[in-house]
Amino acid sequence: MNAPRQQPSIEILRPDFRRGDFRAAMFDFDGTLSLIRRNWPQVMIPMMVDVLAEVGTGESREALAAHVEDFVMRLNGRQTIYQMIQLADEVRARGGQPRDPLDYKAQYHDLLWAQMSDRVNGLKSGAVEPESLTVPGSRELLAALRDRGITLYLASGTDLKYVQDEVRALELDEFFGPHVYGALDDYQNFSKKMIVDRIINDANVAPHQLLGFGDGFVEIQEIHNAGGVAVGVASEEETRQGVNLWKRERLVKAGADVIVGDYRALDDLLAALGLN
Repeated sequence: MNAPRQQPSIEILRPDFRRGDFRAAMFDFDGTLSLIRRNWPQVMIPMMVDVLAEVGTGESREALAAHVEDFVMRLNGRQTIYQMIQLADEVRARGGQPRDPLDYKAQYHDLLWAQMSDRVNGLKSGAVEPESLTVPGSRELLAALRDRGITLYLASGTDLKYVQDEVRALELDEFFGPHVYGALDDYQNFSKKMIVDRIINDANVAPHQLLGFGDGFVEIQEIHNAGGVAVGVASEEETRQGVNLWKRERLVKAGADVIVGDYRALDDLLAALGLN
């Protein structure tokens, strides 16, 4: 991951996008609102390198790490199971016998929980302030959109039970009500595209009335493809300052209309979206 650099607080990539008439907003969770899982790549990638190294192809750990990082981040935004399916395919392609992708997913969750359990427990006990584990300005942004009559949806590639728990721990559940969606064991019955389609079709929202926020390729691409306005969140998850250039590059390629690092410049962001 690249270090932050000075970027405009709000970078408009497509000046001609339609503004103001928004009725629904869809948010990704991890890296877009929540920083509870901020070090997940540093857990997933080494785990996968260990799995592939055990196949015994003679590839260096450095080469394996570069290859794994590429597909892990390419699939970022989709359900975690897809990264584990890819891992199983990589083992098979090297002549190994892969485990069930659900087994890999369980192993990853156990490793990640060891890293993040103190954060979740601290939030629940009151020892950790929710603001310290959110992208700066998240709560203020959600309140501003809600107060303007915009219905808020949350769609995460993390398992639904974890998303629901972590949204409550961060005290953001009041903004989304029943509209919290996450990965299912029956993974073919959930995708961010499905949520976008549901908002447009079931909630009778025109494509241009849909606003999307995300730090991953998938959700930005789906909002863009549907005809909505996509705000790419190139958040620096460790420092909570500046713009992550690696994220920014991918979000631009995904079709973002606007890039932000966080939501500190809320008034300027609302003005850029025609919501001031």
